[in-house]
Amino acid sequence: MDNLVEWKKQQRKQLIATREAVAEHLRRQWSAAISAFLKQGLAQPQQMTIGIYWPFRGEYDFRPIAEYFLQRGATLALPEVVEKFQPLRFREWLPDMSMINGAYGIPAPDNTPIVRLDAIIVPMVGFDPQGYRLGYGSGYYDRTLATYEHQPLTIGIAFELQRLPDIYPQAHDISMHYIVTEAGIFQTKAHHLIPASVLQNSK
Repeated sequence: MDNLVEWKKQQRKQLIATREAVAEHLRRQWSAAISAFLKQGLAQPQQMTIGIYWPFRGEYDFRPIAEYFLQRGATLALPEVVEKFQPLRFREWLPDMSMINGAYGIPAPDNTPIVRLDAIIVPMVGFDPQGYRLGYGSGYYDRTLATYEHQPLTIGIAFELQRLPDIYPQAHDISMHYIVTEAGIFQTKAHHLIPASVLQNSK
């Protein structure tokens, strides 16, 4: 594609605006469906350290089901931007804990332990039928995943309205193991998204 950078920039702008314009009752309905699929798919989270994210600009909000996973033995962690163009650092997080105002105005845990992840729930601006993610363009998640010798389970989260025919992935792009939307759980197999019922670390 000619001028892929500009195309991605325009797609981001349009998809974020569309997501932010979703009626509140629909967002609640779709988010409840995603939460139910995450509970179903991660049925045995004991001893897992799961990276989540603080919702931004109309994204799915994981926080309402955080307690559910904590009660089942999971450790939850939020990302911290250490430096521009550097991998993210994940710090342990609990509901109602002290937070600081992090990069881009997004809250981050206040000096809690740094953890390595078994699974990471990744926000997506868009996604395609091959399981590739369109992010915000800064490359933080790609850089973070590249630091792992054994990649954690990657679970992209989006609403169906963010599905694109193709995001024209580049060599550095990493497809998600799974994508969860309000329509279900989808696994990336042989560069195709197929319906799945569980979220487990095999691609």
